[in-house]
Amino acid sequence: MHPEHNYKLIVRWTGNKGTGTSSYRAYERSHIILIDNKVEIKGSSDPVFHGDKTVHNPEDLLLASLSACHMMSYLHVCVMAGIVVTDYEDHATGKMTVNDDGSGHFTEVTLNPIVTVSDSSMLEKANELHKKANQLCFIANSVNFPVKHIPQSKI
Repeated sequence: MHPEHNYKLIVRWTGNKGTGTSSYRAYERSHIILIDNKVEIKGSSDPVFHGDKTVHNPEDLLLASLSACHMMSYLHVCVMAGIVVTDYEDHATGKMTVNDDGSGHFTEVTLNPIVTVSDSSMLEKANELHKKANQLCFIANSVNFPVKHIPQSKI
C-alpha cells in the first residue's frame, strides 16, 4: 500500500469593501492563506485581473510550487548520485492563456535552474539529473502542461 499524504489550509477572502460582490469593481481580490503553524500568505489576483501587484497571486504560487518541488527533487537525486550541490537558483517562467469565455490555463512552464556543484567532473551528470528530478516531482506530475528545463551547472 502506498502512503497517502494529506494537506489542508484555509483561504479567506478579505476583499469585501462593504457591499460584497454587488458589482465587478465593488470588491477587492485580496485574500489570506492560512496554514497551521506557518506564516500567513497575503494574496490577490494578478494585476491584469484587478489584483494587488504587491502580493502573491495564484499564478505566482503555481509557478513557485513547480520550481520549489523540482528543486527538492533535484537535491534528492543529487544526493543519491553523490553530487554535492553548493548553490541552486531558478529563474522560472510560465505561460498562461485566457480563453474568450474568461477561462484560462497554463500552457507551459520553463525552469531555468542555475546549479553550483563542488566537482567539475560532475557537471554533465548534474545537468542530466534534472530529467530524473522532473519524473519525481509531485507537482510536475500533477499538472497537464509541459514543464521544461534549461539547466546550467557550474563549479
